[in-house]
Amino acid sequence: MRKLMIYKILRQNEWMDLKSRGSTSGAPIDVQDGYIHFSTASQVAETTEKYFKGLDDLFIAAVDDSKMGNGLIWESARNNQLFPHLYRNLKLTEIIWCKALKLRNGKHILPSKLT
Repeated sequence: MRKLMIYKILRQNEWMDLKSRGSTSGAPIDVQDGYIHFSTASQVAETTEKYFKGLDDLFIAAVDDSKMGNGLIWESARNNQLFPHLYRNLKLTEIIWCKALKLRNGKHILPSKLT
């Protein structure tokens, strides 16, 4: 099975809630849409710019998509790209790493190597 890291952008309160509860159904938009939105390494910069522009309380969490089981479905979304959508709660134990995103001149600084 192929291994691909996928990424979830979280607000600070969402990350703290996930850490304390051990799982999350996602941000309000995730709950509204019925799945948790993720991005690939090539999509995450556009995701942060489009949906989180200027926010200074963000975290980026990395997840191995091969460990997500049948709840993870790749679906066509923005610009007809395939995006990973998780149709169940995300567990804290599924997160490989999570880092705060810095904001410089209004732009989010992503980790130098998304792996």
